Amino acid sequence: MDRLRLPKRMVLVVALSLVAGAGAGLLSTLAGDGAARSVLYGFAAVGGAVQVLHLVLMQGRGSDRRGGRRPLCAKAEDRHG
Repeated sequence: MDRLRLPKRMVLVVALSLVAGAGAGLLSTLAGDGAARSVLYGFAAVGGAVQVLHLVLMQGRGSDRRGGRRPLCAKAEDRHG
């Protein structure tokens, strides 16, 4: 049987974002919001966490190769020396 092979980064991003969404929903429930509102808060937290985690994990990828991403500031070489 062929298995669906997902990149490890994608699995990590999805797992951590689901944990963040569950935490946001739990905190919303403990704060006294209703069940429906807590679920919506959890879904919103999952969406935001996916974007943030993707940006954080992809920050250093490809910067050490020629033709990779450009530095964040013009004087990045001065900071390392």
